[in-house]
Amino acid sequence: MRKLFLALAATLAFAPLAAYSDGPVLRESSFWAQEVNAGSLPHVQDRIPSEPLVVDLEAKGRSFGRQGGTLRTLISRTKDVRQMVVYGYARLVGYQPDYTLAPDILAAVDVEEGRKFTLHLRPGHRWSDGIPFTSDDFRYWWENVANDPDITPSGPPDFMIVDNRLGKVTFPDEHTVVFEWQIPNPNFLPLLAQASPPFIYRPAHYLKQFHQKFADPDTLVEKVKAARVKSWAALHNKRDNMYKFDNPALPTLQPWINTSDKDSSRKLFVRNPYFHRVDSRGVQLPYIDVVQMTVVGGGLIAAKANAGEVDLQARGLDFPDVAILKKGEADGGKYRTLLWANGVASQIAIYPNLNFADPVWRDVMRDVRFRRALSLGIDRRMINRALYFGLASEGDMSALSQSALYNDDNTHSWSAMNLAHANALLDDMGLTERTPAGLRELPDGRPMEFVIETAGERSEEENALAIITDTWRDLGIRLIMRPLDRDILRNRIYAGRTMASVWYGWDNGLPGPSTSPSYLAPTNQEFFAWPMWGQYYQTVGQAGSPPDMQPAKRLMLLANDWNHTDDPQMREDIWKRMLAIHAEQQFAIGVLAEAPQPVVVSNDLMNVPEHGIWAFDPGAHFGIHRIDEFYFQDPHVQVSR
Repeated sequence: MRKLFLALAATLAFAPLAAYSDGPVLRESSFWAQEVNAGSLPHVQDRIPSEPLVVDLEAKGRSFGRQGGTLRTLISRTKDVRQMVVYGYARLVGYQPDYTLAPDILAAVDVEEGRKFTLHLRPGHRWSDGIPFTSDDFRYWWENVANDPDITPSGPPDFMIVDNRLGKVTFPDEHTVVFEWQIPNPNFLPLLAQASPPFIYRPAHYLKQFHQKFADPDTLVEKVKAARVKSWAALHNKRDNMYKFDNPALPTLQPWINTSDKDSSRKLFVRNPYFHRVDSRGVQLPYIDVVQMTVVGGGLIAAKANAGEVDLQARGLDFPDVAILKKGEADGGKYRTLLWANGVASQIAIYPNLNFADPVWRDVMRDVRFRRALSLGIDRRMINRALYFGLASEGDMSALSQSALYNDDNTHSWSAMNLAHANALLDDMGLTERTPAGLRELPDGRPMEFVIETAGERSEEENALAIITDTWRDLGIRLIMRPLDRDILRNRIYAGRTMASVWYGWDNGLPGPSTSPSYLAPTNQEFFAWPMWGQYYQTVGQAGSPPDMQPAKRLMLLANDWNHTDDPQMREDIWKRMLAIHAEQQFAIGVLAEAPQPVVVSNDLMNVPEHGIWAFDPGAHFGIHRIDEFYFQDPHVQVSR
């Protein structure tokens, strides 16, 4: 048996547990002192696990902090309260700053043959309402959520199925859970560390009141009526929002608890009295008492940051905002503007929808010559200078230059503007007929008007498309930009009603050979070039359609090959072949990458890295930098609870 002592792989981050047991007495938080003194909340030594996660800040090059204060940040939509789950980043196992994995909520993980994972919980760990967190919470998820046909009609999630064989989950004792497959499952632990992970546990004690197997039938009927939903399962799903974080009554293991009214524009999150991390002096994390998340219009975030109305902000800020932010700094603003590296594979990428409902356009877009012509018709240098002062990297979408898998040929195979070559490719397709206005005609005679839909949230996208409009006109293609609400855009893409869209590239532009390449294959509808192929995989054939283009099928086979080998060289070779296919096929047309991400930080906020990587996966934005370790040098007055 190969025991995976993940904690030992992160000794720079975590001190040995013995250092805690021999260390100072735990210090009570002033935030909860009133409740402790009144006897309504246990003392801190009775609230944390017997083996907490002890953070050695000195080893990480950070300073010990002070508890207290209210951190202000902004969001543009109410549903973005889920960012607290992203930023808080309490995971069973989590990424460290060097992108290795280490236990977090778990005390340890044993791995046998890459297929059997024994999860060890921390004795004494409790949910935010004080109820013990045990293997029963995993059992509830497995037996009463994942395998309940009313709650999950499609059956257990696809990550539990390897080679069409369902994994097994057992519960040897109160603090042990075993996930086991017949063959290796290399994706399991990285999946648990994602920004939006599969929550393979649930607060059973809370959710049982909404489950027909456990609740009093008459009481449950009344709750269904009061919630104005159609069934007990709908009510259960409505209350069970571990990632959405919009149900303040749902117990959590995250560093802060949602205490806000759903309709309020100011969301307050207070420190979790049962959080499992402490520093090596015996101070329970998080240091900051309250996070205040205010909903404002997306266009106001930069202005409000400039006005000093935030303590930590990156979401909603883009590189064009740097000028106004730096001016605010120079004019006496009590903040600093950091420029972090960006971890997405492309800052701006165009996705022709290969599953578009229009058969004529679909056939055109599926011809690789068309996609290559579009790429060759983009003046990336002009866009870089106009939008990023030349600081971004120009090229197709691929692994970034910081990745061990970076290949210059992949990045630049079709990225240098060449209108003559692009026009020749379109002519070779037979698209030679023109309208009186000079537009090429589709095979059915319609003018070639290429509609790209956007979420309307980033000026960079719209400004880039405005520049591309001019150069594509020289190809005989009229680019029409259509801004939509983000949710409407996604639904249109998934339904095959969007011809093309513009978005970021892959979340993870920094893969290594041990990173799962599944996101390069048609396994997810979130890759906007093949939403229906992704749906087919995600639903095990119950929705969408199977890939019917040979390169896409090849990607699926290669991803499967990666899953069935633990040979490092073979995994690296597979990655290189998959990246080469994307470079050749231009499934997504990358424009620019590595544009710096502005991060506004209050001058009073400590332990925020000067240099970091802003990426959703892996890293969970601020999550990998452990926002619970940030603190105020001079804490603000606490927000009233």
